[in-house]
Amino acid sequence: MLKNQEGNQVPSLSIPVMTNDGWSKIETDQLFKNRTVVVFSLPGAFTPTCSASHLPRYNELAPVFKQNGVDEIVCVSVNDTFVMNAWAKDQRSNNVTLLPDGNGSFTEAMGMLVDKSAIGFGKRSWRYSMLVKNGVVEKMFIEADVAGDPFEVSDADTLLDFINPNAKKPEFVTLFSKSGCPHCARAKKLLREKGYAYEEVEIGHEVTSKTLQAVANRTSTPQIFIGGKHIGGADDLEKYFAG
Repeated sequence: MLKNQEGNQVPSLSIPVMTNDGWSKIETDQLFKNRTVVVFSLPGAFTPTCSASHLPRYNELAPVFKQNGVDEIVCVSVNDTFVMNAWAKDQRSNNVTLLPDGNGSFTEAMGMLVDKSAIGFGKRSWRYSMLVKNGVVEKMFIEADVAGDPFEVSDADTLLDFINPNAKKPEFVTLFSKSGCPHCARAKKLLREKGYAYEEVEIGHEVTSKTLQAVANRTSTPQIFIGGKHIGGADDLEKYFAG
């Protein structure tokens, strides 16, 4: 039975991590003390839903969480520190702190350790998210205790809506670019100045100019899409923000 921990203290543990300077430790007491922290936990690094949706959306919405009083976003998984470091690099998840719960100690203390031996995972974390203030769990969103890997309530949008239902979320931005393109550099600089995170798709061997023509009906770069709407090139982007 998965237990809701609202009103309880988070586990007091020392988590070993490998950094650029060698072995270190994350003390959970220091991580949570006098701070507002968002935590989400998932079954494993590099797994499909975790990589495609769970972690990326928290990373994308991190600036909005911070605008609404959150000091840090933490992702917990029962993986060792080397796996979590590699996953963070692969995901470019600079806005999220990945906590490697290799021994499952944090997850077990939270009452969220489950047996996934049937798929070769061993003991892993159930999916959940929580808002922690000064070490105390204020709110938890726990996925339903059903077969499989449900992903309905522990997502970033649900937790952000709890914190502030009126929070303004950034529109999704995709930018098609070419290496060495000065107009692409200009467009990326403008997007960063306006606080827009973006996905960059570079035209090359895998994604060709034919693909770009099929998507945008143009072959010049950059081509920018905001919220699914085709904006155009760098000049068009400037007009979009000016208007």
